[in-house]
Amino acid sequence: MKWRLTWVFWATTALHVAAIAIFTRGFLLTRTELPFHSGCSDVAGSPCAPRPGAAGPNGTGGSERCWTKPAVDRVVIVVLDALRFDFVAPSALFKETKPWMDRLPVLQKLAFREGSSAKIFKAIADPPTTSLQRLKGLTTGGLPTFVDVGNSFGAPAITEDNLINQLVQNGKRVLMMGDDTWVQLFPHHFKRSYPFPSFNVKDLHTVDNGCIDNLLPSLYQEDWDVLIAHFLGVDHAGHIFGVDSLPMIEKLEQYNTVLENVISVLESQSGPGGLHENTFLLVLGDHGQTLNGDHGGGSAEEVETSIFAMSFKKPPSAIPSELDISCEYTLDERFCISSIQQLDFAVTVSALLGIPFPFGSIGRVNPELYALAGGTWNMEELKADKPEHDLKSAEWLHNYVNVLCINAWQVKRYIDIYSASSLIGFSSDDLVHVANLYAEAEATFAQKMDPLSYNSEHIKLSTLKRQINAYFRFLASVAELARSKWTEFNLTFMGIGLGMMLVSLLVHVLAIKMVNELHNGSFNPSGNSGISFGLIYAFFIVVIRACSLLSNSYILEEGKVANFLLATAGVAKIRYSIIKRKMIFEACLFLILICLLRFTIEIGLSKQAATSAFLHSSTSWMIGIDFNHPVLVYILQLLPMLALIGLAYLLYKSTADGSSQRICRIVVMGTIASYVLIVVHWASESNMLGLAQINAARNVIPRIIYAIGIGQMLLLAFSQLCNGSTVDNRSLFSKTVSMLSAWSPTVTILSGKQGPLITLASILGGYCIVMLQNIEEESDGTAKPSVVNPLSVTEWSLLALSMFFCTGHWCAFDGLRYGAAFIGFDEFVLIRQAILLTIETFGFSHIIPVFGLPFLVLRRKLFAQKELLVQLSLAYMMFGLIMAATVTVTILCVMIQRRHLMVWGLFAPKFVFDVAGLVLTDVLICLASLYYFCRPEDHRLEINTSRR
Repeated sequence: MKWRLTWVFWATTALHVAAIAIFTRGFLLTRTELPFHSGCSDVAGSPCAPRPGAAGPNGTGGSERCWTKPAVDRVVIVVLDALRFDFVAPSALFKETKPWMDRLPVLQKLAFREGSSAKIFKAIADPPTTSLQRLKGLTTGGLPTFVDVGNSFGAPAITEDNLINQLVQNGKRVLMMGDDTWVQLFPHHFKRSYPFPSFNVKDLHTVDNGCIDNLLPSLYQEDWDVLIAHFLGVDHAGHIFGVDSLPMIEKLEQYNTVLENVISVLESQSGPGGLHENTFLLVLGDHGQTLNGDHGGGSAEEVETSIFAMSFKKPPSAIPSELDISCEYTLDERFCISSIQQLDFAVTVSALLGIPFPFGSIGRVNPELYALAGGTWNMEELKADKPEHDLKSAEWLHNYVNVLCINAWQVKRYIDIYSASSLIGFSSDDLVHVANLYAEAEATFAQKMDPLSYNSEHIKLSTLKRQINAYFRFLASVAELARSKWTEFNLTFMGIGLGMMLVSLLVHVLAIKMVNELHNGSFNPSGNSGISFGLIYAFFIVVIRACSLLSNSYILEEGKVANFLLATAGVAKIRYSIIKRKMIFEACLFLILICLLRFTIEIGLSKQAATSAFLHSSTSWMIGIDFNHPVLVYILQLLPMLALIGLAYLLYKSTADGSSQRICRIVVMGTIASYVLIVVHWASESNMLGLAQINAARNVIPRIIYAIGIGQMLLLAFSQLCNGSTVDNRSLFSKTVSMLSAWSPTVTILSGKQGPLITLASILGGYCIVMLQNIEEESDGTAKPSVVNPLSVTEWSLLALSMFFCTGHWCAFDGLRYGAAFIGFDEFVLIRQAILLTIETFGFSHIIPVFGLPFLVLRRKLFAQKELLVQLSLAYMMFGLIMAATVTVTILCVMIQRRHLMVWGLFAPKFVFDVAGLVLTDVLICLASLYYFCRPEDHRLEINTSRR
């Protein structure tokens, strides 16, 4: 009997895992990484190689250079993780001044000082904006694919050609300090390294202090050519406290002091013959962050960061104005800030140091950075109508043309070899278009290979400018092509995966039909044959939600869509309650709860609140409210604790009548004890009740709660193996309460102080759904028994989805609450932190709803054990079918939209979250079937039946 009811759970789980694995193999393919590396001798075969004996534009023979003539001797790269653009740019550039602006005044003072050889750039990163991907992009000059996000917590070594590899291969000594991700990406490349653990987001100071302790002393040493210092404090402060917070401002001010000291040391030794006479300073962010401190997506806040560049050559001369470099002026038009693509970083630094460009780089040597490092900067001093500057203009432009020639040749070489080596590569039309642009750029270059007479009065600056523009068009076209068609989709694998998902839906439907016939039941609440209104209504709700996933706008508003559909189902219930004149209170309460959930989805209980459009457009109701008022502060701190006390009381009352099993009472007492510990933990964190001294052991209480939860699980598992009682309403109720009680404290403490309120909302919503599910039922006693109402299961699923968004999550990597993974722990252990993060992310939306589903069955009038198990099996099958149907449409959506502009910023993260949720749901349903269905006597009963 048991296996007839539960086999479908295991079968569909296997189908889903196989389908997702195959589809992922076709959709999230990594870009083909070519094993080739650039070398100095490669450029001899290019059209850009100087002829023997020909002098370069600076009078240097071609034999002294590798690919380009070195412009600097040493480079200091200071990476400030999650550096927002408005952290660096002056507040005059923005319409509204914020507290975190103008906190790095040393950079602004140097960049906008008259005659300065420093400049601030707006740097544009390519999404996804996780640290690993951005470091790979900065060093390879390519576009890391979406699948690399999965390696953000365990970075594999980079095997393709990159800037660090070229530095080492060409005799440059690299010194690294700070974020230990660098030594994971480049394990054997650094002459010296000072790595520090980077994944404890609650630790704002360890990495930064390690950088500070080693950075300034290293500036006085001669045993390095490139120094990399990667600070993490701003990133961690954002994750924990948000951008608009005191810790963030303190970190920025600390960085300002550090940069002042660094620049002071460099300037003091930048004189003739000094250690830093030809040193170039770069201060940059790898990505930005939202106001909530998140990153990973493709919003402007996340992709916009900054680069501050400073040369210590004096005096700076000029860059030709013929380049027509555009920039963004401040509101008062006093300052101008140019933009640069992070894609250009690797190739520009390579050109400055005179080393070969990374083989797979598709970036462009940025003219402003190249001119700044070479001591040819001040654009405003040079005008086209001043003949005395024509000689220097032609000299600089000709040198830059030669650099761009090598740059374009290297990119063209890579595109050709990539297309020949890769299984798919670029289309023939794309390759023809790229080849035509390259041929156009090279058409006149051969004529310029003869040495120019720089004393000639007939220098044609316009000819050099046209040559540069031709190279710009070619390089921009390649970058655009790579961004639009980089990933190689395998449509065969994607089609097989989608087909297997459709088969799983068919298996679900056939299994529901088979079990229903075994039960001889009816989907009509009245017990008559035929299809009920609730079934049709539930079908259309699921179809509407599934179809909404085909639109990027609806995916962005998925929480609101789920809440609207839940309200629609609630309207159907209130209609029946009015007609039947019963359960009116429950129906109205359900609609009120849905309205409150809609409010929390819009405002957000945590992370989404800071950027909510609702708060910006509907703030009139908060006028006059002082959120810093001591009374209101205490109310907000006490409310979650009072909610926990209420939860403890509900648990106690559920087992106080003596009908619950002994195991259930023991588990509930353990949960109540955990609730008390949570109250103490939160009180100590808020310095209430004089418990601040307990905060010294802030990790102890969460660990005790985790231990109690594990002990409760083991106790329930042991009871399941040894208890031979039959399955009836009483035992099923006790087991459900026990399982939910065991999970509740862990999910609550990981969710923060919103946890108790979300728990109460889940209980209230579940109660209303359970009470209203049989409101349509009318039977004369002779009709077929009705099965679980499909509309109630659909409401249960929508309520679970609403909980996901109510807790401040959304389907993007910047929606993950990384700080929850370190509640109770300071050190990073991958498996442990991944488990905690999974529980926090999917606790209220998957774990609690799956184990609480038996409540839908307990409310029904069931008498036989067989009927109870059949109903429970049908409930889980319906729930699993709804999940599988929506994920199938998500898979269809990403297959259709695989070339969409937002595929990596929106559709791919949605796919990852949905398939992860589906696999987790399948596993939880299988575990629930073992827990609720499997009894020792079931096996004996099956054996005895077979013998008869």
